[in-house]
Amino acid sequence: MRALQYLNRYLRKYRSLLLLGLLFTVSSRVFAVLAPSLVGDSITAIEQFISSEATDLSEIKKTLLTNIALIIGAALISGGFTFSMRQTIINVSRHIEYDLKNTIYDHYQKLSLRFFKQNRVGDLMSRISEDVSRVRMYVGPALMYSINTITLFVIVVSYMISVAPKLTLYTLLPLPILSFLIYRLSRAIHERSTLVQQMLAKLSTFSQESFSGINIIKSYAIEQNRVQEMGTISADSRDKNMSLVQVQAWFFPMMILLIGISNILVIFIGGNQYINGQIELGVLAEFIIYVNMLTWPVATVGWVTSIVQQAEASQKRINEFLGQEPEIQDNIKATKKISDVGIAFEKVNFKYDDTGIQALKDVSFTLEAGKTLAIMGPTGSGKTTLLQLLAKTQLPHSGHVILGGSPIDMYAQNEIRESMGVVPQQPFLFSETIAHNIRFGKPDATQDEIEAAAKQAAVHENIIDFAKGYDTMLGERGITLSGGQKQRVSIARALIKKPKILLLDDCLSAVDTETEEAILNELNKSTVDTTTIIVCHRVSSAKNADYILILKDGSVSQFGTHNDLVKTAGYYKELYEEQRLEEETL
Repeated sequence: MRALQYLNRYLRKYRSLLLLGLLFTVSSRVFAVLAPSLVGDSITAIEQFISSEATDLSEIKKTLLTNIALIIGAALISGGFTFSMRQTIINVSRHIEYDLKNTIYDHYQKLSLRFFKQNRVGDLMSRISEDVSRVRMYVGPALMYSINTITLFVIVVSYMISVAPKLTLYTLLPLPILSFLIYRLSRAIHERSTLVQQMLAKLSTFSQESFSGINIIKSYAIEQNRVQEMGTISADSRDKNMSLVQVQAWFFPMMILLIGISNILVIFIGGNQYINGQIELGVLAEFIIYVNMLTWPVATVGWVTSIVQQAEASQKRINEFLGQEPEIQDNIKATKKISDVGIAFEKVNFKYDDTGIQALKDVSFTLEAGKTLAIMGPTGSGKTTLLQLLAKTQLPHSGHVILGGSPIDMYAQNEIRESMGVVPQQPFLFSETIAHNIRFGKPDATQDEIEAAAKQAAVHENIIDFAKGYDTMLGERGITLSGGQKQRVSIARALIKKPKILLLDDCLSAVDTETEEAILNELNKSTVDTTTIIVCHRVSSAKNADYILILKDGSVSQFGTHNDLVKTAGYYKELYEEQRLEEETL
């Protein structure tokens, strides 16, 4: 149970409620065990009445009626405490589930981009949903029944020993055998539970990718192929679950068998003791009731053990991610506030560890605050990587990224990103209304601000043409909109933030040149004091920038203004003449 030790922090947090639940449990068991004792007393009273051949029934009736009233009262009180026990402990398990899910989600937010590249979305979702649900069963029902079983055993066995030690010994004789069998089966359950959870994550991942990529699946007419793959994974998952169930199925039959053996021992041994005058008939009746009272708690030992083993496997999977530290962490010196938004790169080098690709090589340039820089270059030249370094989602392997005259290490990640508006190469829209997607850049934005940002991004006219306008619900990843519309909504989301630094990563590729021109003109008006970096592939997007940076194979190939670069032989001049020729041809 090493993995489950992580949950101790939550158990300590809710220890007051757990102690209250423990008090309710003990109280309910105390009143529950009164009934067998009263039944035994009643049988003994009847036996003594018969053996004495008394004729006065009033006394025995009074005793029996009193015992019946006490049994009913004890049952009602025990039921009340049992209800309170369930309400207390099960509620604690829901609180812990809530806390654990938030802890996992919060940790996901802190992990670096490479973590999400290396792990599948379906697996991440499985750990925060299915695995947490299994862990909740451990801190809820499993904990509750464990406390209930232990309390009942202590009270009942203590009483049984005080009444008839020898008979108690024979009654509990099967328990060591039960403990050994539970130990052996628990190991098998733990191993098979781990495999089941892994298969569940694989199944979730496959389903999630199939739904997200349904457009590609239909385009290539490979539905049947995916159905067959799903069938194979489902069959494997079924086999793993059946293997687990086959082991779990041994528990209850073994419990019933061992309880049955205990009943036989009570009747046989206790019967002989009664015949020999060592115990009263009422004691024998009490022991039979106590043994059957222990049937369900003993049976739950197997069920609880199964839950604990599954929770252990799930918590181990959760801990794998919780144990990963973010690659990018703010140091104690990261307390500086951003005032000046001038940018400089000084001999910056960056290499992707997972692929070994040298994305940037000795990149150096300076961009004054409020100026616009266009970055161009062939695919794979390091343009997006440069923006990631500036946003501190990646760290350079050598060299310095300077922001406002200070190394980027002097700023906290939140300080940097709150000052930036970023439009990624592949825009991501949420399954919410268009207004909500734009407001994502500024949660407290008014409708007027949303519309103003949409106008700046040249998407307002498209939005108002929709039946529900800004209240139009988007499909997953914004599938309801065209590529150009998604890009422009993403631009509006960045502009509504009124950022000090605006990063546009090839976000105009899906719009026509006329719309592109309109957007760029609006940007020039609304971002006068904003430092802007535009990654693009068209000269029309770059020509009005203050500076143009050309990257090739990760190195700075050219740097200058549009007028300077069109006069200099190189990538930019060739691209300029090529695109101008295309425009003339059209």
